Amino acid sequence: MTKEDILDAVLSHVVFDGWSQAAFEAGLRDLGISLAEGKAIYPRGAMGVAIAFHERGDRAMIARMKSENLLGMKYSARVAAGVRYRLEAAETHKEEVRRGTSLFALPQNAPEGAKLVWGTADAIWNTLGDRSEDHNWYTKRATLSGVYSATVLFWLGDTSEGHSATWEFLDRRIENVMQIEKLKAQINDHPLASKLMAGPNWLLSRVRKPVTMPDPDLPGHFSGRKAD
Repeated sequence: MTKEDILDAVLSHVVFDGWSQAAFEAGLRDLGISLAEGKAIYPRGAMGVAIAFHERGDRAMIARMKSENLLGMKYSARVAAGVRYRLEAAETHKEEVRRGTSLFALPQNAPEGAKLVWGTADAIWNTLGDRSEDHNWYTKRATLSGVYSATVLFWLGDTSEGHSATWEFLDRRIENVMQIEKLKAQINDHPLASKLMAGPNWLLSRVRKPVTMPDPDLPGHFSGRKAD
C-alpha cells in the first residue's frame, strides 16, 4: 500500500467530509486496511494526506512547466503560467481545494498552510531558473505567495467560461508586481534616490538566501518530497 493509494482513496471522501478524520478512515476502509496501518503511512492522518494532495499538485505544475516552451514568453508571462498551471493541476478537484483552504485557514493550521503556499512559490521560481542570492530571493517568493493565494481565492469563486476571469485577475496581479519591480529599478538608478536608500540597501545586501535547510519543514525548502 502506497501513500498515493491512500491519497486517492481519501480524496474520494473529501467532498463530503472535508479533510477530516472521517474522510481518512473512510478511505482506509475502502482499501481494506486498518487505522493503525494508515497511521503508519500517514502519522498525521488527514492533515498529512491534505499536504500530500497539495504537493502532488506542485509536482504536476513543475512537470508541465518543464514540458512547455516558456522561453518565447515575457518573464512576467512565465511566472503567470506557473500559477495557472498549478491551478489547472487541481481543476478536477476544485471542491477538495476549497476544503483544503478552509482547513489551512484555521489558526492552528495557518503556519502549515503558509508553508505550502511558500513551497509552491519557491517551486515556480526555481523551475524558472531564478538565481537570486540576496534579499530578492525572499521578496520574490513572498510576493508570489501573495499573488498565488489571492488567485486561488478568486479561482474558487470563478464561474466564467474556462476560468477566463481568473486568468485576467492573475495577469493584473502579475502586472502590479512588475510595476513594483520597475519602481525599485528606477530608485536604484536615480542618483539622489539611491543615496537616500544607501542605508536600507546596505542592510538588505547582507541578507542571503538559505544555503542549507537542515529542517525540510521550514519555509524556503522545497524538495518535492511526499508528505506524511
